[in-house]
Formats: sequence, structure tokens, C-alpha cells
Amino acid sequence: MTRSGSTPRRSVLAAAIGVAGAAAVTTTAAAAAGAARPAPSAARGSGTPGAAGAPAGSETKAKAGRVAEYHGWSGHADWLAGAAKGVRAEAGDRPGIVISRPLGSVDYTDPHTGTKAAWEYATWTSPVRTLSVPATEAIVSWNAHTPAGTWIQIELKGSYTDGSATPWYVMGRWASDDGASSIRRTSVDGQSDDKSSVWTDTFSIDDPASGLRLAKYQVRLTLHRKPGTALTPTVWRVGAMGSDVPDRFEVPASTPSLPKARELAVPRYSQEIHKGQYPEYDNGGEAWCSPTSSQMIIEYWGRKPSAKDLAWVNPDYADPQVCHAARATFDYQYEGCGNWPFNAAYAATYREMQGVVTRLGSLTDAEKLIGAGIPLITSQSFLKTELDGAGYGTSGHLMTVIGFTADGDIIANDPASPSNEAVRHVYKRRQWENIWLRTKRYNADGKVVSGTGGVCYLYFPAKPSAAQRRVLKELGIR
Repeated sequence: MTRSGSTPRRSVLAAAIGVAGAAAVTTTAAAAAGAARPAPSAARGSGTPGAAGAPAGSETKAKAGRVAEYHGWSGHADWLAGAAKGVRAEAGDRPGIVISRPLGSVDYTDPHTGTKAAWEYATWTSPVRTLSVPATEAIVSWNAHTPAGTWIQIELKGSYTDGSATPWYVMGRWASDDGASSIRRTSVDGQSDDKSSVWTDTFSIDDPASGLRLAKYQVRLTLHRKPGTALTPTVWRVGAMGSDVPDRFEVPASTPSLPKARELAVPRYSQEIHKGQYPEYDNGGEAWCSPTSSQMIIEYWGRKPSAKDLAWVNPDYADPQVCHAARATFDYQYEGCGNWPFNAAYAATYREMQGVVTRLGSLTDAEKLIGAGIPLITSQSFLKTELDGAGYGTSGHLMTVIGFTADGDIIANDPASPSNEAVRHVYKRRQWENIWLRTKRYNADGKVVSGTGGVCYLYFPAKPSAAQRRVLKELGIR
């Protein structure tokens, strides 16, 4: 989290409202009528990476008002539909791709260690997806197992509405391990073709007012391993979420939809008790809202790091699993733990777990998830006066939504609390709804900056229940 008035670590493009998957959002006339889009200068809080982008291609025509959707590849048929070079698709309970016969080797100099090494590699490239709504932004997330001595690179390439093509943009170089035998997980700065750019984890059209949009895209995975070994990463899921969204300071009020109060039993962890811990992983405290939230949800699903995983943590520190989550989500280029897909990828390192970065269109969508027993992690920014009971303002913060009261107010585990016992909060529905879903706001200096527009992480089992599967499918996640 970045408090209001603090200096952001970097400037990135913030989000605008969208909706996951095939779920439609109907925009108001006022919102759709020519509001200016945010410039790529909104503060990325420690828990708030750049926004999402273009809606992935849909099997049906775009519905009126739809501004975003998610599409993922995770089934055996999905992997077979892509172009495999040196990888094979494995069937079974959790289909994935692995290295079969490497194409060769490539040298990679780790910019964060200076180590140069050769790596065998193989690739998988998705089919071309035609976007149901041409897009201004896009973000990719993935789920993979990367044993020590392996890593993956995730890239995005697209076609613009003017007929030209983007380069292959690196959306992440990722490994769950950060020891001597692996690379440092990292985003890649400085990627642009003068029409679009990548801001940490987000593809963005440079000048949306020009009318240029992303019309199609592909995702490419490159799997790496140490030469001469039988090691291999396994990738279980890769997906893209995108949007072309209007800006607004306010969103329409929704009506509570749950028939009664519902609260999920999610563990409570405070990021603030870790203040000053591990400066090499951004110093704990306000910087750790994203991994702290991630750890709460991971443990809700009954997963937890092992004693071996936690052996490196100072035994004097409480909740060592939060320290572990911070280390495991740390982006060495961004120099923080707030890279959205890195958090989703971390969640999926646990047994039979999946993680997706997406965007919801309303609190009704959130209520459907809670009703099915799926908590969510949301990104929001606000002044102290805009969220009663929070006691702070922030230019970027992650919390967990764990339930709704009988009146439809939000029950949230807010890691920006002084102790674990103080983490549970009830926030007013209308206030929460607006600070989460809006795309523009005024900061403490009275300047117009970007809002987060409904961004969330969803973590759920590889084998969800029938009710959970139904809700996820409704939100475009299969």
C-alpha cells in the first residue's frame, strides 16, 4: 500500500472499469460520453500494479456496454490448439505443458545478479484471439510449477486496429525459486513501439484518444531449464484480461443481492506488524499489502508454506508465512511485492491452487463469489475521508473481501491494521463500491488521478465445487 502523500515507487498506467470474462458491464450514458482516459501517471501503490487491458476474444459478439473480459488456456485441448515447439501437452487431472525436446540453448544475463548462463528452452504459442471489444490495455497472468533450475518467460504480441503489429512484449520472467540456481523474477522496463508500452505488468496503448486499439493478440510461453538436465517447468494456466473502458468519478449504486449475511472464515494478518522487516523485499509494513492479502486467501483454502519453506525467516518474527509471501512475490525490477500476476502465480504454487488477475464490473459479481465461498482480493485508492473506519488514505492498496452484512455492507480483512486482531472491518457499501470501481478520483492535492476500476485477484482450487465452477464460468473463468 502507498499512503496518500507518500512518494510512489514508479508511475504506471492505472485502471478503468471492466468485467471478468464474458460478464457484461453496461455503462451509463454520462460515463460513456467522452470522458478523458487517465494518463500513465497514476501512483502504483506497493500493492497496486498497472491496470488491465483488452478483452480477450469471445465466441459471441460483444454485448452492448461490455468493456472487458478474461480468456484463459488451461485444458488439454487448449494446449493442443497452440503451436508447440519443443514442448508437449500432458493430460490428466491438471493438464499442462512441459519441455519435451529443447529447441536449443540461449544465454541470459540476469540484470539483478549479473550472472550469465545458458538455458535450454522450448516454446508454446497460443492461437490468435480476436478481441470482442478492441482494447487499450491488457494484462496476462499464469499458473506454473518451476523447480529450482527452471523458469518461464511470458510474452504478448498483438495486432492494432490500423493493421500494424506490436513486437513481442515480455510480460514477465518468472520463477518461484530465487536461489542461486534460478533467475530473479522480474518485469521488464523500457518496452515500447511508439504506439504502446508495457508498464511493469500491463500493456497499454500510448494515446487512447487517437482511436488506436489492440484488435488481436497471442501469448507465448518460453520454458527454460539448465542444460543437460531433465528438469522442466509445468505451466497449467495462462490467460489474458483486457479492457477498453470509460472513465468516471462515480459508479451507479448497486442493490445488495445476497439473501442474508455471509462471512467466510478467512485468516487475519496485518502487514503493519512487519514494518522494517527485510529491506531487500521492500521493508515490510505499507509495502506488503498484496502478499499479506494473498497469504490470507491461500490459507483460507487450507494451504500453507512448509517448515522448510520458512526456515530462512528470522524466528523472532511473527507470521513468518507473510514474510515468505513477500519474498515469493517480489519483482526485482519493480522493487516491490505489488506485481499482480506475480501474486497470482505465487498462489498457484500451492497444491492444486489456481490464481487469476481479473476485473469485476460490480459488487453483485463479488456477492456471487462470496455466495459460492470464494473470497477475493481487491485493489482500491482513496482519501481518508472517503472510507469511514479505515483511518488512512492511500494511492494504492489491496484488501480481502470476505463477506457482506445483511444490509450489503462489505466485510473486509484490511491488512493495513495495527494488529491481526484489528484486521476485520465493515465498510459502507456505497463508499467501497465507488472507491473500488471508479476510474478517476481527486488526490489529497486536488489533482485528478486514476482509480483502480474493479481490479481483483481470484484464488480458487484446481477442482472447484459445482457451485464455484458455475460462478467462475459466469465471470468468464473456466
